[in-house]
Amino acid sequence: MGAEERRGGGGSRGKSGRGARPSARLSAYSKPPPPQLPERALRPPEQLPRRSRSRMVRGARQPQQPRSRLAPRLTGTVEKPPRKRKSRTEFALKEIMSSGGAEDDIPQGERKTVTDFCYLLDKSKQLFNGLRDLPQYGQKQWQSYFGRTFDVYTKLWKFQQQHRQVLDNRYGLKRWQIGEIASKIGQLYYHYYLRTSETSYLNEAFSFYSAIRQRSYYSQVNKEDRPELVVKKLRYYARFIVVCLLLNKMDVVKDLVKELSDEIEDYTHRFNTEDQVEWNLVLQEVAAFIEADPVMVLNDDNTIVITSNRLAETGAPLLEQGMIVGQLSLADALIIGNCNNQVKFSELTVDMFRMLQALEREPMNLASQMNKPGMQELPANSVLLIYLSATGVFPTGRSDSEGPYDFGGVLTNSNRDIINGDAIHKRNQSHKEMHCLHPGDLYPFTRKPLFIIVDSSNSVAYKNFTNLFGQPLVCLLSPTAYPKALQDQSQRGSLFTLFLNNPLMAFLFVSGLSSMRRGLWEKCQEYLRKINRDIAQLLTHSRSIDQAFLQFFGDEFLRLLLTRFIFCSATMRMHKIFRETRNYPESYPQLPRDETVENPHLQKHILELASILDVRNVFLENTIDDY
Repeated sequence: MGAEERRGGGGSRGKSGRGARPSARLSAYSKPPPPQLPERALRPPEQLPRRSRSRMVRGARQPQQPRSRLAPRLTGTVEKPPRKRKSRTEFALKEIMSSGGAEDDIPQGERKTVTDFCYLLDKSKQLFNGLRDLPQYGQKQWQSYFGRTFDVYTKLWKFQQQHRQVLDNRYGLKRWQIGEIASKIGQLYYHYYLRTSETSYLNEAFSFYSAIRQRSYYSQVNKEDRPELVVKKLRYYARFIVVCLLLNKMDVVKDLVKELSDEIEDYTHRFNTEDQVEWNLVLQEVAAFIEADPVMVLNDDNTIVITSNRLAETGAPLLEQGMIVGQLSLADALIIGNCNNQVKFSELTVDMFRMLQALEREPMNLASQMNKPGMQELPANSVLLIYLSATGVFPTGRSDSEGPYDFGGVLTNSNRDIINGDAIHKRNQSHKEMHCLHPGDLYPFTRKPLFIIVDSSNSVAYKNFTNLFGQPLVCLLSPTAYPKALQDQSQRGSLFTLFLNNPLMAFLFVSGLSSMRRGLWEKCQEYLRKINRDIAQLLTHSRSIDQAFLQFFGDEFLRLLLTRFIFCSATMRMHKIFRETRNYPESYPQLPRDETVENPHLQKHILELASILDVRNVFLENTIDDY
């Protein structure tokens, strides 16, 4: 699929046989040094707090849209190494002779310092470049390799701190080289986040990237006649922007975009390069990503409130006494994005970004988690979640049988014929589409508990499941079409996924609202939490609901997704412009409508929420009579 993949959790669960390692803080290369960063240790993965949850993410990019090959990919924290050159160690002393006199005049201790530094620098680059060759799944191999890489960078960082003067005088250490080391450390933290979905590591990456910017480590690069150094600086900005987007630091993103724009203009003017179009595309992608949310929440001074949609302590409805649910726990998630022409940045589509945040917790301080116990292995009751956001593929003919490969599916390769956002194939009708992920392709995964979310114009293909192994299995399926008034918003992300990520914003959008004051937003959020609690009661007290839903309801992430799905379905069924059956979400197994999505008690809540927003006129009052 040409896709990204993230394997989560395994790295943080592996048994540790390593002892503690010394901390290393960023220190400025200047005299006198500027204020130090707050105490922040370079902690190898064994020292980092462990969590019981893991993630795997994969996202396909869309060849229909020109994409800058210069923007960092989700798994592109490690660049392809340049052609192998001679080691810096081999000619370091020759440089000393040209700048500081005869080689024999250099004290032996200083010569050893330079040699040791060059060795650590070469070793760090070798290990860092090796990360890109590791499989993007699995646990033990990546865990140990990451630990070795972190060990070397910890030693390298401390070494250049302790011997800065010698390296300055004898090696000619430049500020941008210090910045490169700090940037690689930031990339290591980011790489660890990609493997584990632990958002605290994003904060660590942000700290190093931010320090590089505050201390202007790359400020002198523009004075050197070396375009490759300027490209390093531009790539640093792009990586920093990705981290800030994931942390919802939109104010910083806007500042970085402006600085990056100025840097690109200077770069293309000075060197007359051919990659100006691609770097400008990076800027366009970021700008479109920032503007993807359809509703703005405003403070009293009209500044935009940045809302986070990661799971907080009070996010999911609590399990109350008397609720009988299963003990399954979400362990891995596979997120696939391949929507035609959807806004994206760094191969992360808007839908992928939103679902990613719906499956993560709010960042916590790593130091406060150090003493928390972690699990040593995956639990036996683990659940795999698969999220598909992709263009629909439809069969071109009618088959004599109706098996799991006869209903089409979603597109896995965008180099196909696209008609009105849907894919067709022109092969012999007796053959199946080879670039389609059919429901039958997921059958092997049903040997264990499986939770599937499909957001596609052919999502209903995944209703045709047969539970061969008797394990808990639930599919949440998007509408296959939306009212014409909403279709022109598809580039900014799917409405169905928006409901699963930020149900209040989606409710405002379908109600025709584009902005809201913060006070009213918080009031509506509190009422929505009440709705979620009542939905949880409806589900757990239903006499006819399939037990698979209750098996998954014990996990707080899946519980929140299920309650949001029911809220989404009930809202669309009550909305005046959602009048066709294909406008409504569906599920496998089917939910009992009268007890869930068409329950009068839930419908009353939705009308009350609409009244708070003064948009009751867009909803049907007597919905049950209208069916």
